[in-house]
Amino acid sequence: MTKGEELFHKIAAEIPNTKESKMFGALCIKALNGKAGVMFWKEDMIFKLEGEKEQDALSLTGAKLFDLMGGRPMGGWVQLSDIHAAKWKHFAEIAMKNVEKIKVIKKIK
Repeated sequence: MTKGEELFHKIAAEIPNTKESKMFGALCIKALNGKAGVMFWKEDMIFKLEGEKEQDALSLTGAKLFDLMGGRPMGGWVQLSDIHAAKWKHFAEIAMKNVEKIKVIKKIK
């Protein structure tokens, strides 16, 4: 296990009312409503952020919008490399607070 992966698991364990899961085949942290807010991908952490917090993260050296497919960045998902590992937990907590507020509407079958 890499240092980045170890840090991801440590952060996931420290944020209440969340669980580890998978998204796009990568490790992620989900709120109890099933919505992902943090992802660990290729030694980087990706955070679901909005507004001022998204801009704060994007202002960091090397930060960018997450672009899984190449050419189609995912708005609101900010990718930070391990040079910002000291800030990962801060942004993870913000991201999880954002997604825990999302209302999930169950479809009637």
